[in-house]
Amino acid sequence: MRTRRTAVLVTTAVLLAGLTVSAEVYARAAHGPDEPPEEEYIASCRTEVEGSSVTAYCHNPFPRVDRVQLHVECDRWWDLDSDSVPAEVGPTAYAELTLRCWKEVGSAWISHQPVPD
Repeated sequence: MRTRRTAVLVTTAVLLAGLTVSAEVYARAAHGPDEPPEEEYIASCRTEVEGSSVTAYCHNPFPRVDRVQLHVECDRWWDLDSDSVPAEVGPTAYAELTLRCWKEVGSAWISHQPVPD
């Protein structure tokens, strides 16, 4: 019984090691042999809901420009969901986006899109 448990543990370790190596090989193949994977530089954002208004505050501490957009889904079926105009937040810059619903806010989120250099 002990030998069987050891064999199962060794087999599991070998399989996990193989999966880890496969993931690394896949990541290298996706980005090329000499290209490091691109780091994600996205602005730090937070949202505040006050009644029927939503405000997003975004700050970008990174050296790349990030395009942010506020999305609001209203709670009532007849209340139109809306998306703000995208705002480009440059390095060390700050942006404030505001949207509102007629009645209650169902949910709100920020989307990020990196701006090419």
